[in-house]
Amino acid sequence: MKALYFIAILLITFSAVAQEDFLAKQYFNDGDFEKAVIYYEKLVEKNPRRTDYTEGLIATYQQLERYTDAEEFLLKKIQEPHVYPTLFIELGYNYTLQNRPEKAKEYYEKAISQIDQNPNYGYGIGYRFQKYALLDEALKAYNKAMELNPQLDYNYQMARIYGEQGNIEKMYVSYLNLISEGKTSKSNVLRSIDDFITADPENENNLILKKTLLQNAQKNPNILWNELLSWLFVQQKQYGSAFRQEKAIYKRMEGANTQRLNTLGNITLEDNETDTAQEIFQYIADNSADAITKLNAQLNLIDIQLLDPSEKALEEIQKQFDELIALHGYKAQTLQLQVAYANFLTFKKENPEKAVQVLKQSLELPLNNRGKAFVKLALGDILVFDRRFNEALIYFSQIQKNLKNDVLGQNARYKVAQTSFYKGDFDWALTQLKVLRSSTSQLIANDAMQLSLLISDNSLEDSTQTSLKKYARADLLAYQNKTKEAITELDDILKNHKGEKIEDEALLKQGELLERTKAYEAAEYNYLKIIEFYANGILADDAHFKLAELYRNKLDQPEKAKTHYEKIIYNYQDSYYFPQARKNFRMLRGDAVN
Repeated sequence: MKALYFIAILLITFSAVAQEDFLAKQYFNDGDFEKAVIYYEKLVEKNPRRTDYTEGLIATYQQLERYTDAEEFLLKKIQEPHVYPTLFIELGYNYTLQNRPEKAKEYYEKAISQIDQNPNYGYGIGYRFQKYALLDEALKAYNKAMELNPQLDYNYQMARIYGEQGNIEKMYVSYLNLISEGKTSKSNVLRSIDDFITADPENENNLILKKTLLQNAQKNPNILWNELLSWLFVQQKQYGSAFRQEKAIYKRMEGANTQRLNTLGNITLEDNETDTAQEIFQYIADNSADAITKLNAQLNLIDIQLLDPSEKALEEIQKQFDELIALHGYKAQTLQLQVAYANFLTFKKENPEKAVQVLKQSLELPLNNRGKAFVKLALGDILVFDRRFNEALIYFSQIQKNLKNDVLGQNARYKVAQTSFYKGDFDWALTQLKVLRSSTSQLIANDAMQLSLLISDNSLEDSTQTSLKKYARADLLAYQNKTKEAITELDDILKNHKGEKIEDEALLKQGELLERTKAYEAAEYNYLKIIEFYANGILADDAHFKLAELYRNKLDQPEKAKTHYEKIIYNYQDSYYFPQARKNFRMLRGDAVN
């Protein structure tokens, strides 16, 4: 019975302390320091050896400018046996806050002197100095600890301090030594260096890093320096230079694979540097001994040719596909070839019948669930192109059922909604879209939200859904690559449904299609019109982002692009485009972009 009573008392005490701990931190974080100090004083009294409570009380006194109370408290604490040396730093910092630098220095020196007794104190002391931006003292602490115990290594922390002090070259040298000696990973160092690098090759920090890497490469021809130079050139968007480094790495590595080259090719292609991307993928195709790697490179080369093909180019690509199919045949390992060929037949040659045959033949192969889903998704897309909506829905629904929690399954559900939208079954489309608005894929969730709002907004206003049906027809025409017909259909909406909710959707869609036809000024007009007349609408952030990208990538007006990225950053912080807008804005401004 006594034991139970004792346990109950312990639990009550523990609960009371936990409650006081929570309240102290909550009041401190809320800036209510008068209340926080009451709880911290109680906690320190009950738990005098808890350093977190001690530090919490000191910080609260300082926030209240009760420096004398903090000083008296600390002077008592440092008289206790086995005092931890960071309390000397706290006392010194308290004097700094009172503008008493000589007294502060005295206690900072006392803290550093404790390292003589135990070099392992070096990390805690150095870290606490860093916390208060006392960088010289932090370096002194780390150096002293390593001198006394060569087994200790605080070079990583010191490299970071050199960067904070603006000693960039010393920082780079320190970080690069750490990598070459195997004391830290390359990814850790790149994350730290990234803060000092910009996209501008003439930036001083970039030039210092390039010089340092080249010096190291001359002294010690290690592929590490090629890898780091390649990384730097990618940050600077000098993809040709990065490619030269990657070729050097590939040639020198035993059992080399093309993964790094392939990654560079994808980055380059994504940044619309198609000539360099073509060089990279051609190099992979010419040098890889692996049949699938070679095939993927060849398919990437075809994708580049398809960006803006002439009729003659399409015939040449047809021959390339025929040769690849003849070489590889129909195999489970080459599904990417069969799908790419089917898409080419459909969206470039307008021959969906043959494309359907290709994919149905592929479905007869021994495939796992994901392989079947991959083919069925492509088959469904082609059936939609051919307006065979019900057949497409069957394939999409099968994927959705078999891969419920997979991104492929969610994508299939979105395609069910999209196909139902094209078909004019808006209610069923909405039912699917409501589920997808919480998709794990942000892109699918965003697309689902946009289509859901388009349907719901324009169903309420017009019970006949006339304008919505017209928009669905235009969207399908755009999907079928019938761009001019889609633009004409959207013109009809803009003329006959002026002022209705569908107008901003039609303007945005038409703007995107006008860009596809390279009518950039006309697209600009559409986006500006959305901003002018629908500034408070759900598509305003889309219009700002489209305009910014248009000015940056097509019209060569970076200042205008910055203005529209900035609008998103300050006015649409919950926008899907916010992260990319911030990144592009900083890049145009010349900042380091992480």
